[in-house]
Amino acid sequence: MPKKKHLSAGRVPLILFLCQMISALDVPLDLVQPPTITQQSPKDYIIDPRENIVIQCEAKGKPPPSFSWTRNGTHFDIDKDPLITMKPGSGTLIINIMSEGKAETYEGIYQCTARNERGAAISNNIIVRPSRSPLWTKEKLKPIILPSGQSLILSCRPPIGLPPAIIFWMDNSFQRLPQSERVSQGLNGDLYFSNVLPEDTRDDYICYARFNHTQTIQQKQPISLKVILVDELNDTTAANLSDTEFYGAKSNRERPPTFLTPEGNASNKEELRGNVLSLECIAEGLPTPLIYWIKEDGILPINRTFYRNFQKTLQIIQVSEADSGNYQCIAKNALGAIHHTISVTVKAAPYWIMAPQNLVLSPGEDGALICRANGNPKPRISWLSNGVPIEIAPHDPSRKINGDTIIFSNVQERSSAVYQCNASNEYGYLLGNAFVNVLAEPPRILTSANTLYQVIANRPALLDCAFFGSPLPTIEWFKGAKGSALREDIYVLHENGTLEIPVAQKDSTGTYTCVARNKLGMAKNEVHLEIKDPTRIIKQPEYAVVQRGSTVSFECKVKHDHTLISTVIWLKDNGELPSEGRFTIDKDHLEVADVSDSDGGTYTCVANTTLDSVSASAVLSVVDVPNPPFDLELTDQLDKSVQLSWTPGDDNNSPITKFIIEYEDAMHEAGLWHYQAEVPGTQTTAQLKLSPYVNYSFRVMAENSLGRSLPSETSEQYFTKAAEPDKNPMTVEGLGSEPDNLVITWQPLNGFESNGPGLQYKVSWRQKDGDDEWTSVVVANVSKYIVSGTPTFVPYLIKVQALNDVGFAPEPAVVMGHSGEDLPMVAPGNVHVNVVNSTLAEVHWDPVPLKSVRGHLQGYRIYYWKAQSSSKRNRRHIEKKILTFQGSKTHGMLPGLEPFSHYTLHVRVVNGKGEGPASPTRVFHTPEGVPSAPSSLKIVNPTLDSLTLEWDPPSHPNGILTEYTLKYQPINSTHELGPLVDLKIPANKTRWTLKNLNFSTRYKFYFYAQTSAGSGSQITEEAVTIMDEGKTAMASRQVDIATQGWFIGLMCAVALLILILLIVCFIRRNKGGKYPVKEKEDAHADPEIQPMKEDDGTFGEYSDAEDHKPLKKGSRTPSDRTVKKEDSDDSLVDYGEGVNGQFNEDGSFIGQYSGKKEKEPAEGNESSEAPSPVNAMNSFV
Repeated sequence: MPKKKHLSAGRVPLILFLCQMISALDVPLDLVQPPTITQQSPKDYIIDPRENIVIQCEAKGKPPPSFSWTRNGTHFDIDKDPLITMKPGSGTLIINIMSEGKAETYEGIYQCTARNERGAAISNNIIVRPSRSPLWTKEKLKPIILPSGQSLILSCRPPIGLPPAIIFWMDNSFQRLPQSERVSQGLNGDLYFSNVLPEDTRDDYICYARFNHTQTIQQKQPISLKVILVDELNDTTAANLSDTEFYGAKSNRERPPTFLTPEGNASNKEELRGNVLSLECIAEGLPTPLIYWIKEDGILPINRTFYRNFQKTLQIIQVSEADSGNYQCIAKNALGAIHHTISVTVKAAPYWIMAPQNLVLSPGEDGALICRANGNPKPRISWLSNGVPIEIAPHDPSRKINGDTIIFSNVQERSSAVYQCNASNEYGYLLGNAFVNVLAEPPRILTSANTLYQVIANRPALLDCAFFGSPLPTIEWFKGAKGSALREDIYVLHENGTLEIPVAQKDSTGTYTCVARNKLGMAKNEVHLEIKDPTRIIKQPEYAVVQRGSTVSFECKVKHDHTLISTVIWLKDNGELPSEGRFTIDKDHLEVADVSDSDGGTYTCVANTTLDSVSASAVLSVVDVPNPPFDLELTDQLDKSVQLSWTPGDDNNSPITKFIIEYEDAMHEAGLWHYQAEVPGTQTTAQLKLSPYVNYSFRVMAENSLGRSLPSETSEQYFTKAAEPDKNPMTVEGLGSEPDNLVITWQPLNGFESNGPGLQYKVSWRQKDGDDEWTSVVVANVSKYIVSGTPTFVPYLIKVQALNDVGFAPEPAVVMGHSGEDLPMVAPGNVHVNVVNSTLAEVHWDPVPLKSVRGHLQGYRIYYWKAQSSSKRNRRHIEKKILTFQGSKTHGMLPGLEPFSHYTLHVRVVNGKGEGPASPTRVFHTPEGVPSAPSSLKIVNPTLDSLTLEWDPPSHPNGILTEYTLKYQPINSTHELGPLVDLKIPANKTRWTLKNLNFSTRYKFYFYAQTSAGSGSQITEEAVTIMDEGKTAMASRQVDIATQGWFIGLMCAVALLILILLIVCFIRRNKGGKYPVKEKEDAHADPEIQPMKEDDGTFGEYSDAEDHKPLKKGSRTPSDRTVKKEDSDDSLVDYGEGVNGQFNEDGSFIGQYSGKKEKEPAEGNESSEAPSPVNAMNSFV
C-alpha cells in the first residue's frame, strides 16, 4: 500500500478530492457521466464571407448529450432557418451562405449547450464576425517637393479592416522600397525619412495593405517626391515651399535629432500580459540619428528582447507584469542627443491558477471544486450549475459555496451536475466546465493485459496501471508469481497507478502484477518488462577543416542491442541533409564532395532504435582563400602620398595574414598592375607614397594560409601633379658601330618615371684625353644618339640627363665609352712551336702593339691543320681547326693532335671589329704513338691440333708497325686458365697458324700491334680445336685404354668398316649436300639410318643456315669468327657447360667461321662439306 501522510481533520476532504481528481479525469465512456465540451470555435471567430460558416461544438457524455444554441443571449432556433444545419451526433452548426444569404446576417454572439440526464455543459461566448477588406478612399495627392536634408513623413492611413491589414511600401514594379537607418516604416504604416536625399526622388511611393484572411491586397494612390539640392533652388521652386521649409533650406543643413514619433518627452503604453510589447522611436536629423534603448532602474530581459527596424523598435515577447516600468529611447548624432521616456503598464486578462477539474465521487463521499484565476485587475469569480447561475439553480443540500470553492459532503446520485466557473475582468473572461459524477463502481484496470515494456538499462522504467473505480481504488504492485508487494523504498508508486523503477537493471526483467481494490471489488493485470543494452557510438565523427572544393568524410560507428534494429541518420545544423548528390552515406560514413561554403556547420550522427537514441556531432569548417576586400576609399590626398582604406572580405575561416596593394597607371600603362605595398592582415589602411604625374588606381588583395584572394574592385582614380624627373636613364653606353662614329645608348625612362609631360634627354659627350668642352644635344622619344666624324677607337666621356616641361633631373653620372673600332693592323711575331708529345703542342708568340689593335683586344686566334701523314700513306688535306685565347695571352696549348703527323699553323690578333693579318706560317710534326687495336681478328680452319688466325692491321697505326704480339692460353671445363704462351709475329703478316695444340680444347687469344712508341690496345678472341670423339668416348670408359696398341688396331678396323658403310649410306641419301637432318628424318622416318645423339651413342641433329636457334651457352663467338675490339670479353663465366655441347657431329666447332657475312646469326653455321665418315664411325664406338 502506498504510504499516506497524517493530515488535520480540516484538510482531509480537500486531500481526498485531490487524490480522486487525479485518478478520475477520464471516466470510461461506457459509464454514465455528464457532458464534457471537447471542441469549440475560438472566442473571437472571424469568418471568410466567401465560404460557408462553421461554428464548432463537440461534446461527449453518457448518455450522448443533446445540443442547443443561443444567439445574442436568446434561444437560437435553427429549425426556422433553412440555411442552418447541425452535424449529426454533434452540436456543430453549418450555415450555407454559398448558395444564398450574407455573412453579415449571421454576425453575433453564439453559445452552445450540451445536455444529458446528468447535467449540462456550455461553450464560451463565440463572437462571429465576417472579415472585411475595404478599399482606399479616392484622394488626389499633390507632388511633394523638398530641399535635400529635410525630414519627411509619407502617410499611409489604410482603411480599417477585420482583421487589421499588414502594411508595406513598394513601387510600381512591386519591388519593396529599400529601408535603412535613414528611411523606415513605422508601426502605424507611415514611411519616415530622417532626412531626404536627391536619390529619394521618385513618382511611385505606394502603400499597400494586405488582408490575409481574404488574401486581398489594396493599394493607395502613388505619391510623388522630388528632392532638390539647396543650390538648385530657383524662384519657382521656392514659391512652392512654405516659409519654414524655405528658411530651413537656407540655414545650416546639419542639425541635432528631434523625434518624429512619439511626440514630446514622455508617453504612456499599455499592453496585456502574454502579448508582444512593441515600443517605437523614430527621429529626424542630419546626420541621420542612431537609436539606443535602456530601461530605467532595470535590465532588459535578454532572451525576450529583440530590436527591429534598425533599432527604432524595441520588442519584448511574452510580456508580464514584471516588464512594467519606464523605457527610454535615445536619438543621437554628431550634433547632439535627445531622449523620450515611455511608461509601460502591463495589464492582464484573467488566467488560470487552478482551473476546475472533473470530480468523481461515490455515494456518501465528500469533495470540492476549486476555481482560482488571476489578472490585472483581479478577476471576479462566479459559478453556474448546468449553465444557470448558481444563485437561481435548483438547491442541492450536499454543496456549499465558499468564494472560488464549492464543497460537497455526503453526495448522492442526484448531486451529479456540470458546474461552470466564470472568471472575468475588463480585459476578458475565462469559462471552465467541471462535472461532479456520483458513481458506485468496482475497480477496473484500463491498461491492456500482458503489455510488454522494453527499457534501456540504467534508465527509469514506467509500468502503467491506468485504473478506474468509485470509491477510488488502492493500487499494489507485485513482481513474479509469488512475490510480495513492492516497497516504496526501492520503487516509486505514482497516484495514477504507474510503477516507476528509477534505475532499471538486467535483473529488473520479469513479470509485474498490478492489483486495484476498493470496497466493491478487486482487479489485477500483468505486464512484462525487458531490459535492453544501450545504444552507443563507438567511433564518433571528428572535427574537420577542409578547403572549398575538396572532399570530406565523417565516420560514425554504432553498437546496439542485438535484439533491436538500429537506424543511423545524419543531420546538418539539426536539420535534414541537403538533397544533393554531393552528399553520400555509405554504411558508417558520410561523405561530402566538392565542399562549398554553405556546407560548413555541425554534422550530427543520430543512431535510433525503438527505445533509445544517441548522437554525436562534429563541426566542419570550410576554409578557402579570402574574399576580395571592398569599399576602397582614398583620403589625405597629397602631392606625393595618399591614404588608402578598405573593408576586408570574409576570411573564409582562415585568418587574413596580409593585404597586398597594387596600382595601375591609367595614363602610361593602362591595364598593367604593379606592386605598391603590403600591410599586416590586422590593418585596413595604408599610407602610400606616390610619384608625380601618374593617374593612379589601386586595388587590394587579401592573403591567408591558403592563398591570395581575387583583386578588389578598383578604387577611384587619383591624378598626381607633374614634377621634374627625379632620376636619369640607366645603362648609358658609348660604342662605335663604324670606325668614325660613336653610338650613345641608354635605357629610357618609362611613363611612370617621367614625372611630367614633355620627357626629353640631354645627351652630352667629349673626348676623355682632350680639352674640348662638352657637346650636347636634346632628343626625345629615342634611346640612342650617333656622333659622326670621330677618330677611330678614342675614349669619350658621356652623360645623359632627363628633363620634362617642369625641369631637369639631377646631374647625371659620367660614363666612359669608345668610338668605333677598325681591324687590327699588325700580325703577331716570333711564332714558334714546342711539341710536347705525340698529341700535344705548345705555341708561343709576341704580342702586337696596343695601338695597332685599333679596338678592344679580345685575344689571339690560332689556325692549325694537318698537312699530310708522315707515313705517306694518307695524303689528304684536313679541315682547319681554330683555338682562341682570350685577352693578352702570348702562348697556348694545342691538344688532340694526331701522332706521326705534319701540322701547319699561323696566329692572328682579334678585336671587336674582327681579325688582323696572319702571322708567318709555322710547320711542325708529331712523333709516333702507340697504335690502335687490330681492326679485326678471326679464327678459321680449326683442326684437331691447329687453329689459323686472320686479322686486319690497326685503323690508326700512329707510326710504323714493328711487330704483332699474340698471347694465348687454354681454358678447361671449369673455366680455369692454363699457362700463357707469348708469340711475336712480323708486322707484315695478316695470317698465322698455330700448331701442336690439344684437341677439343678451348683457347683464349690476346692480340695487339706495336710501334717504336710501344704496344697498342689488344683484341681478344676464343676458339676450340676439333674434338676427337672416339678417343673421348674410350677415355671415359678406361683412362689408359687409348694408349694400348691392340686397342688402336681394333679401333682402326672398326672405323674402316663403319667408314665403308657410312660412305655408301650417305652417298645414296645426301648426294654430297648439306641438309637439316632432324627435319628430313622427321619427314622420312627410316629406322635403319636414324642419326644418333652424342650423349647416348646415337646420331645427333644437323644444323643448317636456316635453323635460327640461339647459340648454346658457352659459344660467344660470332658466325664469321670475327671479333671487333669493342666486342672482346675476357669473362670466363659464360663459357659452355662441357665440350660435348660445343661440337657438331663432324667434330667442328659450332661457331667456326664458314665464310658467311659477318652479321649472319651464329645458329646458321654448318660445314660446307658432307658429314665426315670418321666422325660418324666414332659415334658408334
